Amino acid sequence: MFSHPAFDDHERLIYAYDDASGLSAIVAIHNTVLGPAFGGCRMWPYANESEALTDVLRLARGMTHKAAICDLPYGGGKAVILGDPASEKTPELLRAMGRVVEGMHGQYIVADDVGIGLADLAVMRQETSHTAAATESAQAPLPVTAFGVLMAIEAAVAHRLERAELAGLRVAVQGLGNVGGPLCRLLKDWDADLVVTDIDAERLAATQETLGARAVAPDEIYDQDVDVFAPCALGAVLTDETIPRLGAKIVCGGANNQLEAARHDAMLAARGITFVPDTIASAGGVIDFSRERVDDRPEAVLTAVTRLREITADVLARAAASAETPLTVADRIVRERLEAARLARRAGLST
Repeated sequence: MFSHPAFDDHERLIYAYDDASGLSAIVAIHNTVLGPAFGGCRMWPYANESEALTDVLRLARGMTHKAAICDLPYGGGKAVILGDPASEKTPELLRAMGRVVEGMHGQYIVADDVGIGLADLAVMRQETSHTAAATESAQAPLPVTAFGVLMAIEAAVAHRLERAELAGLRVAVQGLGNVGGPLCRLLKDWDADLVVTDIDAERLAATQETLGARAVAPDEIYDQDVDVFAPCALGAVLTDETIPRLGAKIVCGGANNQLEAARHDAMLAARGITFVPDTIASAGGVIDFSRERVDDRPEAVLTAVTRLREITADVLARAAASAETPLTVADRIVRERLEAARLARRAGLST
């Protein structure tokens, strides 16, 4: 792990195996200086363990940055289960995963993610109390991540395009799942013009029919003449090959780790494309969790998520003033908050 390209001073890595249930999982704890690590559990048919390790290390780091940029008392963690959720997910496997989480004694709080839903967390709760969505209100479907992306888009559009309204805004949405689908509906409520794609042909056709969106093949989404490109599927979609094809002025979406490599941030900037870091745009979930023990009524949660509009606006304004990229500014804010918390902890231990 220590020489892995995605290693970023991660505190802990756990490989978990349970022969009886077939569980093979990796849990990564990135940083807990601000509080216990929070992050989703993803189940995916990874090609190999190396691919899974890269994913979990990057995702855990992203969760630290989401919590820190929102100034929340949580660290970052992530879990991945190696397997196909459509054919290999069983109650026994989920309970085994719950025992893994319980064995970490509260250092990691597990949430839903790709391949793991709220019903699956309920099964895990048979073995652990350290899960998100433990309250009745939190178990009700609420498009917090999509709403957060909408808030970030509003701020980016105001900053870059100097537009206060989204009516007529041209948005290309990649992926129509739990984030992209609700985001399309929210954008349509504001009369935005949508171009959409998804690897699921039925879901793509349904979005085209119900929202009047223009559907394109998955590989064509990068070439669209739009104002905003919103990646809402899996990560690493901004690459040497795709960035030169982008017709958008803004990239702002809900997918995690949208940049294939760190250098692609500069590549976007060189093309004059404003990139809203995904650790800001997709932070609605961690804000949602932070409200569970405060006020988890849907209206209260969504009101809290509106903070992402102000956070995005602040980061974009700072970046413009310092002639830096928004990602550079956001990462610096995170590092400063983590260092301040680390120094405060050391001072507390020494007294």
